[in-house]
Amino acid sequence: MGAVSVDALHRREGAALQRLLVGMLGNPADAADARQETYLRLIKALSRTEIEQPRVFLFFIARNVARSLGKRRRFEAKLFRSATEADLGDIADAQMRTEQQVIARQQLRLVAAAIDDLPPRCREVFLLSAFDGLANSQIADRLGISQRMVEKHIAKAVLDTYQRCRDFF
Repeated sequence: MGAVSVDALHRREGAALQRLLVGMLGNPADAADARQETYLRLIKALSRTEIEQPRVFLFFIARNVARSLGKRRRFEAKLFRSATEADLGDIADAQMRTEQQVIARQQLRLVAAAIDDLPPRCREVFLLSAFDGLANSQIADRLGISQRMVEKHIAKAVLDTYQRCRDFF
């Protein structure tokens, strides 16, 4: 499938894809980001292999992108709430609160970027563990991989994220 077919698929399925993503993510801005990421991933996949049912694959990718983005947004909100709730009680000066919020947002962006840069399977395992609270055996069953591989992915995710963020924290 060449670029022309991706363009045709985009024209044919764009509105349905946007509706799906808005429904999953709850707002048009996130849906637009997810839609763009979906097409980028589709083009990347098509450069490596031939897809028999591109429409089905497009929506499969979109659901995965939306789930990842949704988890990331929930993580950002949770981390930001935790950081601000812990810090704001100790800070009386409004200027200091603003500075702490800016720092917390920067830390959050750094951690989120580090997670985003993980290899896809590694990121998926990490998110299932850290945010969905699944046990390693549940993750292994869900993804069809060994429990040992789950452990390796989690260790890599933690180590890579720590190494990338350690100087900022």
